[in-house]
Amino acid sequence: MIAIIGIAALLAGGYFYVWPAVSPSVAVVRPERGPAVQAVYATGTVEATVMLPLAARSAARLVALNVDEGATVKKGAVLAQLEDADLQRTIDQLQAAERFAKKEFARAAAMVRSGVVSQAAFEQAKANLDAAAAAAAKAQTEAGYMKLTAPADGLVIKRDGEIGQMIPANQPVFWLSCCAPLRIATEVDEEDIAQVAVGQPVLIRADAFPGRIFHGAVQSITPKGDPVDRSYRVRIGFTEDTPLHIGMTAETNIVINETKDALLIPASAVVKDKVWLVRDGRLVEQAVTLGAKGADKIEIRSGVAMEDSVVAKPDAKLRDGRKIRVTAAKQKTEPER
Repeated sequence: MIAIIGIAALLAGGYFYVWPAVSPSVAVVRPERGPAVQAVYATGTVEATVMLPLAARSAARLVALNVDEGATVKKGAVLAQLEDADLQRTIDQLQAAERFAKKEFARAAAMVRSGVVSQAAFEQAKANLDAAAAAAAKAQTEAGYMKLTAPADGLVIKRDGEIGQMIPANQPVFWLSCCAPLRIATEVDEEDIAQVAVGQPVLIRADAFPGRIFHGAVQSITPKGDPVDRSYRVRIGFTEDTPLHIGMTAETNIVINETKDALLIPASAVVKDKVWLVRDGRLVEQAVTLGAKGADKIEIRSGVAMEDSVVAKPDAKLRDGRKIRVTAAKQKTEPER
């Protein structure tokens, strides 16, 4: 209240007080040179390139486990045994029937040569022997299925089942990874898939190994997309040995373009493909052509020169041609990747 009265008194006496005009200030940065990578981002899961399930063909109780998860196995190794006692007794019966059929066939063969029995009786004996042999062979084959054997050299990545447990038919007891290195299966948005091609390099990160970058390449792109998620499956192979495990989540950056000596400015300086420059103490709004976009920096392909002063964090109050004071803004010095 006192201040208001004082100003009114000055005006009444014919005196005018002018507040000093102070130009607003903005923080500016200089563009810098460095590598810039344009990439398509996607998350995925590490998986085995070839994964083999091993399951029993008929329901049976698990009676022996010879390996566990993480074991490396050779082709033909017996990994587990399912109960087959009843099947073995059936085999004994069928083999006994086969032996009897052999004797009957030999007797019929001798008698047909002597003319004691007819040719029809001989052929019946032959048919009985063939049927008995086939039944015995079938039972032996079924007994072989009660042994779960490795179909190839590989790594046991999962085991489901404990000794004494009844295993349903066709339920996998083991999962084997074999025959090829690990890969990553990702889902890429349909708006980005046109930029992705087989052979493109990929930068890979995983939360399990913070601070580390792994390298890979695009192996394949599924031709049919998911109409619900509007994405396409892209499989990425590792180009080096990796400590990642099957099932881990991985962040992938599929490199579309890489510039070694790009012009970079802070990402915060760009608003709707425009930047604000300070030239001769005044603001200038400038349209720019963008390249690679990162979380911290953006590549500028045209519209900004190395000697320009760029407003680091423009706001809605800036006006083209307005006088402005500048201060230097801190910049991160690491290259944008």
